[in-house]
This record gives sequence, C-alpha cells and structure tokens, in this order.
Amino acid sequence: MMKNIGLWIDHKKAILVIQNEQGEDIQKIESGMGRHIAYRGESHPKSPYSAQYQQGDDQLDNKFTEQLNKFYDKVIASIRTAKEVLIFGPGEAKGELQKRITHEKVKVKIIGIEAADKMTDRQISTKVRKYFEQASLK
Repeated sequence: MMKNIGLWIDHKKAILVIQNEQGEDIQKIESGMGRHIAYRGESHPKSPYSAQYQQGDDQLDNKFTEQLNKFYDKVIASIRTAKEVLIFGPGEAKGELQKRITHEKVKVKIIGIEAADKMTDRQISTKVRKYFEQASLK
C-alpha cells in the first residue's frame, strides 16, 4: 500500500501526516529534547577555556547528538515505507534528517524540503494535503 507522508519537524518533535487510501492519519514523535538549550544559557565560568568547562560542553553535545540521532532514526522508521515524503519545519532539523537519511542509505523519496514556522496540527495537515494534491496534478 503506497502512501504519501508530510513531515513537520524541529528538534523537539516530528508531526507526520500520513495519507493513504483510507484517508489521513497524524502521528507525533517526541524527541525528548529541550533540556539542551537550558544548559547553554547557564552562567559560564570566568575562564571559559578551562578543561572542566570544555569537557562538560562536549559531553552535552554528544548526548544531544546521540538523542537527536535516536529521534531521527524513529522518524526514518516511520517514513521508510512512504511513496513520497515532504519535509518541512523551522530550523536545522530538516537538513539534519535529510543528511541522516542519506548517511544511513535509506531509500526514501523526498520530494521537497521547505522552511516553515511553528504550525498547528490542522495547518500542517492542510499544507500536506494541498502539496500532494498539487503534486498529483502535475
């Protein structure tokens, strides 16, 4: 069964709009992220290049990257069977996900990557519906 998937993604969550013959289904995948940014804002020691500071920062980045990769892997698992995928959202996550798909050599047909702001679920599903309706007319 072929299906199209529209995917709105940022570092906190992914919202998948899955279209198939039966209609439309919306799934959410939470990344569990969000704490990383708080660490960034903490007051830094007077000597920012102290080994202790550096190490702490690297560990945070590694944890952040590891958690993001797990999140992207979950998303990839959800879009793997799609006929076509549209990826959109604010920030870096779209490109990072695309790189991960390429790196993992996953056979997913990405038909578009677009910048988009924060959107409600309804706005997301409307955008996905219109996108694939227009794509099917071409």
